[in-house]
Amino acid sequence: MAKVKITETVLRDAHQSLIATRMTTDEILPIAELMDQAGYYSLEVWGGATFDACLRFLNEDPWERLRKIRKATPNTKLQMLLRGQNILGYKHYPDDVLTEFIKRTVGNGIDIIRIFDALNDIRNLETAMLVTVKEGAHAQAALSYTTSPIHNTQHYIDTAKTLESMGASSICIKDMAGLLKPYTAYELVSELKNAVTIPIDVHSHYTSGLASMTYMKAIEAGADIVDCAISPMAMGTSQPPTEPLVAALQNTPYDTGLNLDVLNEIADYFKPLREKYMKSGLLDPKVLSVDVNALIYQVPGGMLSNLVSQLKQQGKEDKMDEVLQEVPRVREDLGFPPLVTPTSQIVGTQAVLNVIMGERYKMVTKETKGYVKGEYGRSPVEIKEDVRKKLIGDEEPITCRPADLIAPGMNEYRDAIKAYIEQEEDILSYALFPQVAETFFKYREAQKYKIDSTLVSYDYQIHPV
Repeated sequence: MAKVKITETVLRDAHQSLIATRMTTDEILPIAELMDQAGYYSLEVWGGATFDACLRFLNEDPWERLRKIRKATPNTKLQMLLRGQNILGYKHYPDDVLTEFIKRTVGNGIDIIRIFDALNDIRNLETAMLVTVKEGAHAQAALSYTTSPIHNTQHYIDTAKTLESMGASSICIKDMAGLLKPYTAYELVSELKNAVTIPIDVHSHYTSGLASMTYMKAIEAGADIVDCAISPMAMGTSQPPTEPLVAALQNTPYDTGLNLDVLNEIADYFKPLREKYMKSGLLDPKVLSVDVNALIYQVPGGMLSNLVSQLKQQGKEDKMDEVLQEVPRVREDLGFPPLVTPTSQIVGTQAVLNVIMGERYKMVTKETKGYVKGEYGRSPVEIKEDVRKKLIGDEEPITCRPADLIAPGMNEYRDAIKAYIEQEEDILSYALFPQVAETFFKYREAQKYKIDSTLVSYDYQIHPV
């Protein structure tokens, strides 16, 4: 038995889950120094939706955010979430873009990169893991956790062994929907500890109300690291709260060594921020409650709010129960993909269309077709033949690693924004989110020359006189 390490998620996943990733760098920096003194194993500060949200909603450069946090936290490892070949976007990118992205990420201060693929298709993790290790960072390979006829303990053991052989520095059980139950966690972690020699991290969400109990059983089984969020930004669709777990493990062989007084100071900082988000309506009380639908339909919290939004736009809120029942059916049709970005969006949107149209697969999104074609990788089990036929006819699906079919892109992206480039990282921002990044670059330039950004036409550039 060994002391349990804590990864603190408040600067990334917690606020992504609760307030749509709207925490600003100015809200993060005042508390960063104290968090650096708390004794956390790592701080998750980047990746996931933070990159998109910085550019799209906050008019911030995500790279500059990372550099500022790195400067403020010299003693603690910084961690990010990477969507494998999807990087931080919603489609596969060429290997040269992925390689450069990881080089720049590590160069700007990230120590640990958690790498996952929505389908657990390890081919989509290969390049990211290889480059992460080559750059001297910690490659944490994630198992996207779900349940289905094939997603059993043995499936995860086999995948973990393969990931270890590929150079993984640790394994994360990534339970994005709060589906992992306490005794299942005990069995899974026990078996993983017997099967691999690298550390095991358990990541869950409080959506279903199980996560704190699950963490305790996982720790008893030998989990090395668990992901928590400081209490004002914990629970609901976020992670279990940090302080109660630290208190529960005090004076036991698993004692985290974290100081509750310091954690209390950190919590005090986030309490008024939580109140601010509540008053603004950004923090909806609904996301803080236990949602049993997560256990019945395997719908993660973020996906649930997305379904509600789609139905509202169509004036069909009364169809929510039908959509929730349709989600598992679509998921089965498509070969039981775990529901995490981007498969959660693909399955959820298709379920909404099936219900609204009154006929299954009468209208199909290009993403669903792309998934069936194999553009996202190999589905966990074969897609139902009648569904495949209906969606892509006799077209031959992709059987190779999808990125093998994508031409290099860095030079093309560089040429497209050469007028805006202030740092090499700008090319990567544009590669991932072209329109959003270009809008940000124009805003940045307008700010530079003290010009009201509302006056900047998107048809021309501002140049110094």
